[in-house]
Amino acid sequence: MNFVLDASLALAWCFEEEDGRKAEHLLVRLTEGSAKALVPSLWPLEIANALRMAEKRRVVKPEDTAAYLGLFAALPITVSERTLAPKPLLDLARQYDLTAYDAAYLDLAQCMALPLATLDNKLEAAAKAAKLPELR
Repeated sequence: MNFVLDASLALAWCFEEEDGRKAEHLLVRLTEGSAKALVPSLWPLEIANALRMAEKRRVVKPEDTAAYLGLFAALPITVSERTLAPKPLLDLARQYDLTAYDAAYLDLAQCMALPLATLDNKLEAAAKAAKLPELR
């Protein structure tokens, strides 16, 4: 099973989240090799920023960040080369009332006809409204 991986779900592997079961299930599938994830080019920036902010708030230590980055590097996560011009990205963001960042995930999932794995409620609602395939 292939899917588009939102940073919110990937970061749940680092921090305790309410909906951790969904995140844990996908982590197991990626680790076992029964799934592969595709992410937009902004994903590494979002991951790095979230981990850095967690360091600044003293939620994690730099060595924890290094371990999380090692985990991500070991998983079958591919950064897509797809880029979307600002206008179509904004149009998609407006259509589904999303941030431009979240619209990039939705666009990639639509383009590749893949399910979108997210813990973000608005992005999940947009994926349903866009009739993306559901995660199994």
